[in-house]
Amino acid sequence: MNKLVIFDCDGTLVDSQHMIVGTMHETFEELGLPVLTDAEVRAIVGLSLVEAMAALLPEAERAFHELATEKYKANFYKRRVEQAAGPDPLYPGTLEVLESLNADGYVLGVATGNSVRGLERVLKEHSIGHHFVTLQTADGHPSKPHPSMIHTAIAEAGSHADQTVMIGDTSFDMMMARNAPCGGIGVDWGYHHTDELTGAGAAHVATSFYDIPKAVKALIG
Repeated sequence: MNKLVIFDCDGTLVDSQHMIVGTMHETFEELGLPVLTDAEVRAIVGLSLVEAMAALLPEAERAFHELATEKYKANFYKRRVEQAAGPDPLYPGTLEVLESLNADGYVLGVATGNSVRGLERVLKEHSIGHHFVTLQTADGHPSKPHPSMIHTAIAEAGSHADQTVMIGDTSFDMMMARNAPCGGIGVDWGYHHTDELTGAGAAHVATSFYDIPKAVKALIG
């Protein structure tokens, strides 16, 4: 039975805050919507885009959530390609810890509210795709905190829930782990605060990427 470590992407592996927050502000402005605070945007990161729009615009119809989602995607692509925005940086220690976990015999995966295209771009930009045996995105699953991404990752990796841990920066990641159910490790460098992570079920909250191997070992050996 393989021991599986699943990572979220945005806010956990890569620091995408500037890109995501800026694109959301641009999208709301173009749609003539009220100005959001950065904190309001950070609060919904981790959800699939349509569900994020639904959370930000609870009184709007589903069709408008979908329209806003497509506008966000177009703006994100424009910023990334037309404005030649560079890649979002990996957090310090990411490469070393991925290599260390692989060397210790863990199999790794990703479960993200991002799209397949978005995740593949990140993996290619940083040449880290070879570390992961299973990749789950919002394109093929319900939004977090539904556990579908974790369940599929477990099946693809040949693991089991009690041999799996989910690592992420949002309460949605921790609730998804709890719903699976599997272990959950929060990280404090992303979008949600430590108290939100522990309140959602995190067994541990890492303050550095280098804390992760010890926390993983404590949960699944």
